Amino acid sequence: MPSSFNVESADGYERLMGRWSKRLAPMLIDFAGLADGDRVLDVGCGTGSLTFTLAEKPSLQEIAAIDYSPVFVEAAMRRNTDPRIAIRQADACALPFEDNRFDRAMSLLVLHFVPEAGKAVSEMARVVRPGGVVAAAVWDHYGGMPVMRMMWDTAVMLDEDALPLRRKYCFQPMMRPGEMKQSFVSQGLVDVEETSLLIRMEYGSFEDYWGPIAAGEGPLGKYVWGLESAKRKALGVAMRAAYEAGEPDGPRSFASVAWACRGRVATGKGSGLTIAR
Repeated sequence: MPSSFNVESADGYERLMGRWSKRLAPMLIDFAGLADGDRVLDVGCGTGSLTFTLAEKPSLQEIAAIDYSPVFVEAAMRRNTDPRIAIRQADACALPFEDNRFDRAMSLLVLHFVPEAGKAVSEMARVVRPGGVVAAAVWDHYGGMPVMRMMWDTAVMLDEDALPLRRKYCFQPMMRPGEMKQSFVSQGLVDVEETSLLIRMEYGSFEDYWGPIAAGEGPLGKYVWGLESAKRKALGVAMRAAYEAGEPDGPRSFASVAWACRGRVATGKGSGLTIAR
């Protein structure tokens, strides 16, 4: 099932989001927990932020990674030098692995771009052994991403056609409080916990922030490139003013919050197993 995230280039994604997902990856790993000898699946690996952070753990036995985008898969495979890592193109809603194959399955900044996100959670649970862990994180676009809300809130002041796009952006799957937890529970996972993770996105200049969006990367960039030339230029001027906020261009730092959820694959009533931390 295709993702709703559009990819122009792996390098563009790194500028737009990859550099920030690298900061989030260790936090998701800590939340999900790891044990020596674990076999771990990264669902929606992108350019490899989570995959290669996992590889920093020498005690892991196996790291499998899948992504729907051939652009991302090619970039991650080109980067890989670890024999424990196997990367392939696949659909999060139809994982090409047998039941109970992994000890943990994780997904970083992916489920909100999967139209049937609950099905992806179900597939993650299917390929994890009884007692194993499923964990995921998605950005809180509505309340926790001021750097991106800044663009959409500016855009709707200039273009009424941006209103439904802003709504879609703010309320993608799994983004409402408790929504991911509810999905995990509905897919039969137990001991489900939801929390939030905080990083900061730090930009050196307006161009550092706006460049990948202006180049058409990601959902924001797709909207920008769909505008006629005059509107695109006007939005760029307005966005510079919003970024600078009356001060000279230069470094800016934005708090960014992700929802995170984890659950355990049921082993049967009264098993007494707990999540490894």
